[in-house]
Amino acid sequence: QVQLVESGGGLVQAGGSLRLSCAASGRTVSSSALGWFRQAPGREREFVAGISWSGVRTYNTDSVKGRFTISRDNARNTVYLQMNSLEPEDTAVYYCAATGRALLLHRDEVNGWGQGTQVTVAS
Repeated sequence: QVQLVESGGGLVQAGGSLRLSCAASGRTVSSSALGWFRQAPGREREFVAGISWSGVRTYNTDSVKGRFTISRDNARNTVYLQMNSLEPEDTAVYYCAATGRALLLHRDEVNGWGQGTQVTVAS
């Protein structure tokens, strides 16, 4: 099982940037694909970005392509989400997630969640 702790959320103006971090621990972390999901008030938790255990394969949902970048540093057991050109619609609680699959793409593939970090984008 992988334990995940997010940080880096906050309040930012539209057009601004934030970088989220997720520190992972546990004996399977080096072989786990990781990803980010988000949940806005009144909406379901949705996939944002995923990265394979090696960091070679990444995938972003369409609404964030060209704006968000996922990366990982396996030496630090940390995954990042660089968010640029933020929009009010990006306001949500962002969750780090892990899977035993090769790449994390869907909520039902998750076997571990972080506690979440709030991102608020003001217009």
